[in-house]
Amino acid sequence: MRNERIGMAQGVRGDMLFAAPWSALEQCLLAAICLATLFFTLVTPPFQAPDENQHYMKALLLSEGGVLTTQHGEAIGAVLPRAAIDLHAVDFPTDVPATVRRFDAAKLGISWNADASRPGTVFAEFPNVASYAPTLYAPGAAGLLIGDALGLPQLGRFYAGRIVNALVALALLIAALRLLPFGRMAMLGTALLPTFAYQIGSMSPDAVINGMGFLGLALALRVGFMDRGSAGLVLAAPLLALAKGVYLPLMAAGLRWPQHRRDMRMWLVLSAMALGAAAFIGWMKYSGGSQALYHIMSRKTGESVLTAPLADQLAVILNDPVGYVRILTSSVIERAPVYALQIVGRFGWNAILLPLIAYPLAAVMLAAAILSGAEACVGGAQRLWWLAVAGGVAVLIETAMYLTGTPPGADFIQGTQGRYFLPILPLVLLALSPDRAVRGARTLFAASACLLLLIAAASAYDSFWVHGFVTSDGMPPHDSVTRALLLPSPRW
Repeated sequence: MRNERIGMAQGVRGDMLFAAPWSALEQCLLAAICLATLFFTLVTPPFQAPDENQHYMKALLLSEGGVLTTQHGEAIGAVLPRAAIDLHAVDFPTDVPATVRRFDAAKLGISWNADASRPGTVFAEFPNVASYAPTLYAPGAAGLLIGDALGLPQLGRFYAGRIVNALVALALLIAALRLLPFGRMAMLGTALLPTFAYQIGSMSPDAVINGMGFLGLALALRVGFMDRGSAGLVLAAPLLALAKGVYLPLMAAGLRWPQHRRDMRMWLVLSAMALGAAAFIGWMKYSGGSQALYHIMSRKTGESVLTAPLADQLAVILNDPVGYVRILTSSVIERAPVYALQIVGRFGWNAILLPLIAYPLAAVMLAAAILSGAEACVGGAQRLWWLAVAGGVAVLIETAMYLTGTPPGADFIQGTQGRYFLPILPLVLLALSPDRAVRGARTLFAASACLLLLIAAASAYDSFWVHGFVTSDGMPPHDSVTRALLLPSPRW
């Protein structure tokens, strides 16, 4: 154990021999994450997570034995069972008028028994996710197949897909926590945010994206600072790249700074990242590498516009890199408050805000997670490197959205959501954590995290099933500061 505390002046002082054993508090916090995820899996109505309808159709395609989408005219998608598609199109549509919407059990019962009246197949469009790798949808597809084997109707299969998707995400989280050599509280702090449980409890590929992001980071740190886990790192890198290529540089966190060039661990991390990049390029080539353009609502004009071809948007950046830096900077500054709200929790299609008191409570929770300590003596240069890696991944996320999700030649970045930064957050928290825990920080961390999850759970149940909600963007108006502080936004 003493070897963990002694070593170099820069970087981590000495190689970590093994991670600290799990504490009872950490086990309780993990149990809270699992319970919250199961709650949101069952309580969130169908297709009330962002783009869940398109993710469901992509998983359905995979469960039917298909991998690649097809194009009918300008439509991109696949031929799928009508009973499954009508689950969204008829029973639980997301394109609804801006009026109060409340779900009830009777609607679930009607949908449960509706399959017999919906024979045949229909062409379903899901252009937004057409180019996503099938590995992202394997858990959801497996759940759909399990539901089919059990003889469940389409609604039952949908929930089976959600449950398996959530279980895989939780398994990846647990694996990451077990493999992480230090900084377990930083990762738990991210996973305890309501957005994490809400997203992985849906059919969203965020279950795999977040899980592989955490696992890739844990393995990179394990290889870099414990000299263990090399086989896992090599296997995880392609899966992380296929989940979202922009997160692959997270593995650079395993590079020691400063580090001797003859250290084989550095070359192992770099080789794993190169393998991941090759897997991503290989998938793009196999799938045709074509970008599916789709309509979006411009956040500047409010009009429906088509996203830009990647090559045209890339030319904008290359022709004026300084101009793009200005676009990037202004967009991040403008959207930072929105990102903060979404990172903590904004349910539905970013329509339902938690009681406003929940957001400073989340800040307290994250601050307490930082003060809970890194559980290792880490030098300043290493911490700066981790922050540089996290910042670089954030820039890649924004740039990817500018290239593929923004109108042509726009002077802003469209489509970035706060939840996209969840895989980065553990590394940021770890970089800011002191070597040892501050007295009382872990107790404050646990108390604030559990209270935050309880507030989020109550807000979701009330907004979806009791009071109802209105699908609208922006900050809803309110007549009472007290109500805005203590109640979810539909009650303002």
